[in-house]
Amino acid sequence: MDILTQTIAAGLPELGITLPEETIATMGRFGVALLEKNQVMNLTAITDPVQVAKLHFLDSLTLMTLADFRGKTMIDVGCGGGFPGVPLAIACPEAKVTLLDSLGKRMTWLEQTLPTLGINARCITGRAEEEVSKRREQYDFALSRAVARLNILCELCLPYVKVGGWFLAMKGSAAAEEAKEAERAITLLGGRLEEIVNFTIDGASHPVLKIRKMKPTPPTYPRRYGKIKQQPL
Repeated sequence: MDILTQTIAAGLPELGITLPEETIATMGRFGVALLEKNQVMNLTAITDPVQVAKLHFLDSLTLMTLADFRGKTMIDVGCGGGFPGVPLAIACPEAKVTLLDSLGKRMTWLEQTLPTLGINARCITGRAEEEVSKRREQYDFALSRAVARLNILCELCLPYVKVGGWFLAMKGSAAAEEAKEAERAITLLGGRLEEIVNFTIDGASHPVLKIRKMKPTPPTYPRRYGKIKQQPL
């Protein structure tokens, strides 16, 4: 067992998660593939295998302690190298996972690599504010990890979520401040912040904001990205 896989396995008990050995091994294989490809393509700024295990895989798996994804649909908005969506697709193969990112090369790599590892996820290349017109309010969960400030992120993600579903926003140490800043946006877009759950990964705070979709998002949202960034809700 390589160090990346060992570190994932060692970190799971702290999260209260139990996974089959083969599932953990698949995560290790994806991690190795990620680091190999990262030598020629920018997939992650983290290149130490131990840190990849902690800050990509274990961080992503914290979401499994917040919701039961079995049989549910989820979209990872701005998935980058595949986080948190790919670890969740591996850990919960019964979920229907969609990965969305605007970088074509990245998505092509994921689309080619995931089937070779037996990982089932749909890969879509596109901008979040544009792709939503085809997938509006179709998902039980939208997930996103540190893509933008929360008031901007909510406008990109909440339109994808069904009423009664959840937006799980993985943020950094400024999560509470961003939640305050985004109060108006969350309400306007049909959401309600239920709680902020804090996880500690490798000694650092990794909060997740659980936002419930209470009513449909008005059809005027999301706006064009330039407008979203220029005039956040």
